[in-house]
Amino acid sequence: MRKGILALLGLLLVAGAILLARYLIKNKNKPKPTFQKIVKTVSIDTVFNKEIPIIITASGTLTAKNKIELYAEVQGILQPSPKEFKAGNSYRRGESLLQINSDEFYASLQAQKSSLYNLITSVLPDIRLDYPGEFEKWQSYLKEFDLARSTPKLPEFTSDKERYFISGRGITTAYYNVKNLEVKLAKYRIRAPYNGVLTEASVTPGSLVRVGQKLGEFIDPSIYEMEVAVSATYSDLLKTGTSVKLHDLERIHEYSGKVIRVNAKVDQTSQTIKAFIQVAHKDLKEGMYLEADLIAKSEQNAYQMPRKLLVNNNSVFIVKDSLLNLVKVRPVYFGPEHVIIKGLPDTTKVLAQAVPGSYDGMPVKINTLQ
Repeated sequence: MRKGILALLGLLLVAGAILLARYLIKNKNKPKPTFQKIVKTVSIDTVFNKEIPIIITASGTLTAKNKIELYAEVQGILQPSPKEFKAGNSYRRGESLLQINSDEFYASLQAQKSSLYNLITSVLPDIRLDYPGEFEKWQSYLKEFDLARSTPKLPEFTSDKERYFISGRGITTAYYNVKNLEVKLAKYRIRAPYNGVLTEASVTPGSLVRVGQKLGEFIDPSIYEMEVAVSATYSDLLKTGTSVKLHDLERIHEYSGKVIRVNAKVDQTSQTIKAFIQVAHKDLKEGMYLEADLIAKSEQNAYQMPRKLLVNNNSVFIVKDSLLNLVKVRPVYFGPEHVIIKGLPDTTKVLAQAVPGSYDGMPVKINTLQ
């Protein structure tokens, strides 16, 4: 019985082995599945080397070229004026900006003028006796003397004796005291030094103005300056008189300017130098933020491409025989969005857009519809 069971198991094992062998032989002859290789379509640009200007982009805020801060040199009550002393008001050159009450000071000045007049009158008899040749000019001086007008200049001395005589009577000292007061009187009225606009007003009519107090700010809105920081690398390339294109951040409006000054000192922290650009336009306002495109120099036989297409800062992908090839180039200038490179022959086909997963030797197909 036992031998019969073992013989049956042996037959089953042999039969199973034969069936397994047939299955394996059958599957071995079955063809392997094939997968269709996907070839990516890429956009390309054709290289044509040419002269490319290197444009340095810098930014800054506009400041009026002609700008003054108004301060009081005298004390008094600010008087009302026909044109209110308010920010935004325009003034012509020589027009009164503000007037400080000067009644008390004016009275003091008139007293000093009267004293000078009396001094000269008192010495006229002596001049007639001792210096008869000079009497007529001093008499004419008194006739022209008007308390309501600026004090005329003293007659010229024709001799040292005359000079000593006049100075000894205190006339010269009195004259210069009067002229000093006249200069100070003019400071009670501040006039516009040029056509401009009041941009800041710190006082109002009726308020007490003190010596040294800031009264406001006055600018000429017709011409502006913009200070920009430029890398010291280009310090020898920036020249006074160079034309500059300026634009707002949205690049909607464009203005023309020129470099008028270049600082000779390099900032040790940022390693930049200050360049000053002059620009004039009716739409510009002080404090506006602009960007400037400074043409520093030009590179010959160069090519400009998007900076994101540069690999490891020294290589680019080109298309040759339907394959991507990674070739080395020589970058000469890195801009915010573009890079200028050298080393690619004319008519070389370079990628116009980045291809995810690209590698050297990758098969590609050129987009013929671009």
